Amino acid sequence: MKLISWNVNGLRAVMKKNFMDVFNELDADFFCLQETKLQAGQIEMDLPGYYEYWNYAEKKGYSGTAIFTKHEPMNVTYGLGVEEHDQEGRVITLEYPEYYVITCYTPNSQNELKRLDYRMTWEEAFLAYLNGLKQIKPVIFCGDLNVAHENIDLKNWKTNQKNAGFTPQEREKFSLLLENGYIDTFRHFYPDQEGIYSWWSYRFNARKNNAGWRIDYFVVSDDLKENLQDAKIHTDIFGSDHCPVELDINL
Repeated sequence: MKLISWNVNGLRAVMKKNFMDVFNELDADFFCLQETKLQAGQIEMDLPGYYEYWNYAEKKGYSGTAIFTKHEPMNVTYGLGVEEHDQEGRVITLEYPEYYVITCYTPNSQNELKRLDYRMTWEEAFLAYLNGLKQIKPVIFCGDLNVAHENIDLKNWKTNQKNAGFTPQEREKFSLLLENGYIDTFRHFYPDQEGIYSWWSYRFNARKNNAGWRIDYFVVSDDLKENLQDAKIHTDIFGSDHCPVELDINL
């Protein structure tokens, strides 16, 4: 089973570039998107053989997620079930008989960390949500989690320790997540790999210089550890300021 996650930074924009070529070439069982920046009815997509699920932000042109899958779920839910956190279209959960698949677009703490406090409440609510599902059956979740966990997960870690995405608070929340029985699948396979990132700023020739961050993840509950086959980061795929990430798993 192949799962892909991609923050497209505006689906309409990337549709004008190479989205369908990437989509068809990767041929995933699950193709999860973040930051679609859409409202209902603003795009038409021809995806034969796929079921489509969308979660839109109330604010136009902002956030939003989607999942396209070859496998019809038995149930679909949108958001965390917490009104405070469900206005921005950030989570979709597909339920199958033996597992859940979730796409997530974690809130950015923003410049001067003006949304860090909200981010902390989100992290607590999201972990509680995941743990509730994990008590029922195994969980696979992916997305732009807006955190580089370790120093090797970004190029310039020394100068970014007070910046959104690499604060001690955000990194501690990700550590706590893993301690609750989850696996960062890329680090599972490549624990010491440096220089592989999934996001690059549009400024300062960051992608050309590979001055990036690894903030896009596939994470699974640890009861799926023996099912893991590989994790990939498609640094050669352009179209967004993020590149797609992949999980290969035996389900």
